[in-house]
Amino acid sequence: MTDPERLLAPQPVRLERTGGAWRGAGEVSLWGGFAGPESTMLRARASELLARAGLRVADAAQPSEAAVSLQPGNGLAPQSYRLESLQEAWRIEAGDAPGAFYALCTLAQWLELHRSPDGRSVSAPCIRVEDAPSFATRGAMLDVSRNRVPTLETLFELVDRFAALKLNHLQLYVEHTFAYQGHERVWEGWSPLTAEEIRALDDHCRERFVELAPNQNSFGHFHRWLVHDAYRPLAECPEGIQHPFGDEREPFSLCPTDPRSLELLGDLYAQLLPCFRSERFNVGLDETFDLGMGRSAAEVARVGRGRVYLEYLRRVHGLVSRHGRRMLFWGDIILEHPELIPELPEDVVALEWGYEADHPFGEHGASFASSGREFWVCPGTSSWLSFAGRATNALGNLASAAVHGREHGASGYLVTDWGDQGHLQPLPASYVGWLAGACFAWNADAARRAPREPSSATAASVADGVERWLAGDCAPGIGRSIWDLAEAYRLVGPTPMNRSVLFSIVQRVAQPMTGGAFDALDREGLERTAAALRDLRAGLTTKAAVSASREGEPGAAARTIGAEQTQRELLWTADAMLLACELGLQRIEQGRERPVLELPAASRRSHRDEAKRLAEELSGTWLASHRPGGLDASLEWWGRIEHALEAENESIGCE
Repeated sequence: MTDPERLLAPQPVRLERTGGAWRGAGEVSLWGGFAGPESTMLRARASELLARAGLRVADAAQPSEAAVSLQPGNGLAPQSYRLESLQEAWRIEAGDAPGAFYALCTLAQWLELHRSPDGRSVSAPCIRVEDAPSFATRGAMLDVSRNRVPTLETLFELVDRFAALKLNHLQLYVEHTFAYQGHERVWEGWSPLTAEEIRALDDHCRERFVELAPNQNSFGHFHRWLVHDAYRPLAECPEGIQHPFGDEREPFSLCPTDPRSLELLGDLYAQLLPCFRSERFNVGLDETFDLGMGRSAAEVARVGRGRVYLEYLRRVHGLVSRHGRRMLFWGDIILEHPELIPELPEDVVALEWGYEADHPFGEHGASFASSGREFWVCPGTSSWLSFAGRATNALGNLASAAVHGREHGASGYLVTDWGDQGHLQPLPASYVGWLAGACFAWNADAARRAPREPSSATAASVADGVERWLAGDCAPGIGRSIWDLAEAYRLVGPTPMNRSVLFSIVQRVAQPMTGGAFDALDREGLERTAAALRDLRAGLTTKAAVSASREGEPGAAARTIGAEQTQRELLWTADAMLLACELGLQRIEQGRERPVLELPAASRRSHRDEAKRLAEELSGTWLASHRPGGLDASLEWWGRIEHALEAENESIGCE
């Protein structure tokens, strides 16, 4: 049996048992030693957190009468805390109100782990905890621009879950999904976030000690704007380029030498930034594939690509500074020109991102650290382009970022979650990454201890952690199903970079199944994976009945990330992966270089009907937690797959 200490997420830096046990039931009294709005916030959060252990919170008249007392701690750093239990009471000393909140998070988990089987009482060993984070800023970034825009209710629930893991920063990655006034043509039909919704989310975050920071890509990844005639003249390549984030040639980046690019950004910033309390602002500036390929070519030839990029970055920095904000930017392009890093504005924060387990966080972190520029490490959940996630890769990537980030003095750790190619993975595909990332961001020593190759004990620990993090919104055993689905990518055999081969089989169904990871794909791997998925699916069907019964419990219907929703999404995911296995097996049998249209008509019809069913199922699960805008674009992705399997469409592609 696992020691309860190892089940705390994140694991405290130091925890020791002091003898005896604290016993409580029903109601616990709370004394808050913090004043003003922070006191109200802590009282509300204590009520929510301790409810998970079956305890109600009442106010104590004085500290000596409190079962739980919160006090400022002299000499304690911001966000740090001491938690100590006697047999009668729990005493918390914290460096500030966020530290007191994190102490309550640890306490609530400890009490929940020692709740009686009938749920009516708690008998928890007395402990002493001294704890502080490895990274001052610990965040999550959600992609709300690749078709899926969460409902406000879903965002509220995710913030609650992130805060319980001691994350204190949130970004929503925006390309075109904020309702900018005067630019309705860009976001029309995409169900964008409005200024009022951002302000409401900012309030919700603040009450949970989470900073909501604005994020608007401002150079590359501007194709959602530039495809429209009114904005196309601002493009580096108005005639378009082929890029990895779309199916057609289209303009991708703003032209850095056109003053009108900055004029447009000035308008956007003036509308977006007042919605946020945060003083930080992520302006993107990554993946400028077409820089120097069009209208800036002469200037690039004169001074160099890196210099043109740096001068544009400086002008964007000037805009950001005029709004009193501090600029964050993705560091990939400046790392191509390391000699220019010392010329960056002194107050910028570089975001060092990379998503494979072997990404060189150490090398890149050293480049930023030697320049004196502040930087964050930004690993990912490995959920995108995979249907179910890539658990082992995610754990390696997240752990490496924490270890090397701490070694080189990174001040922040941001777990990114992307939605490339239609954002077809459901929310549960990101749960392993969010959970592990939050744990490593708080305690980098835990990342250092993490095994390079996850064991059965790792799987059990992560699965249990996911279930406890979901706080009753799943059937028993669902955490293991999430883990097993996220590990299925390794059963197949080949593990291409930044995607799973199963996703590629479906995505590229209209193309020959050759080249790259396809050449290493064999029948044994696909049969092994299909068998595991069928077993997993059978287990999920059984769990679904349990989940359906739980949905009737008080309060369950109000949640958009609930048990029944999770079951439906996981069943859909297993079926999508099974379709990939079956397609792959048949294409290997017929000759992987041969077109899919040479499959037997009955087989193609069966696969086409399954793709159509999956599209219909996707609509239902999508709308339970996300807005309708973007759904049609993702359904079109499935429609192209259906179309590619029809005999009269031999030349159709689905890249």
